[in-house]
Amino acid sequence: MRVKNLVIVLVLLLTACGYHLRGSVQGEAGGVGKLYLDNASNELIDQMNKSLKAGGSALVGSPSQADTTIQIIDEYLQRRALSTSARGKANEFELVYRVKFELFGSGRKSLGSQEPIEIRRTYFNDQLDIIAKDTEEILIRTEMYQQAVRTFLDRIRLMRRDLAK
Repeated sequence: MRVKNLVIVLVLLLTACGYHLRGSVQGEAGGVGKLYLDNASNELIDQMNKSLKAGGSALVGSPSQADTTIQIIDEYLQRRALSTSARGKANEFELVYRVKFELFGSGRKSLGSQEPIEIRRTYFNDQLDIIAKDTEEILIRTEMYQQAVRTFLDRIRLMRRDLAK
């Protein structure tokens, strides 16, 4: 009984101090309004939709409906071998996701200059378990898109806060 009470007290203390898990409604999509994502890959659009739906919002169909437009200028995902085995097979890979973007407010008013995001991940490629490594790479790519979405949302919140001052 005492352990249960202790757990309840700890949970109440954590929520009282403003703590929230990453991906929760306020932490992920809270305070960004309606968004339009222009010229983005399907993977980035999917992750943005998931994040916004968790916050009770979604992407809108045109820039005229949006509070903020994220204009993707350049986006690519690169995979390269970092090391090879004696047989010439790749032992380690690096994934690099780069996206250059600009934020616009309503009426296509620029909210700042073009900004880059670069996310890098490295993983070991076990030659004996190729199928599992393919799945691992897919998970890593998904996480990289999720991190980019979090960065977009954070930048939008910062711009709005700075404009409100």
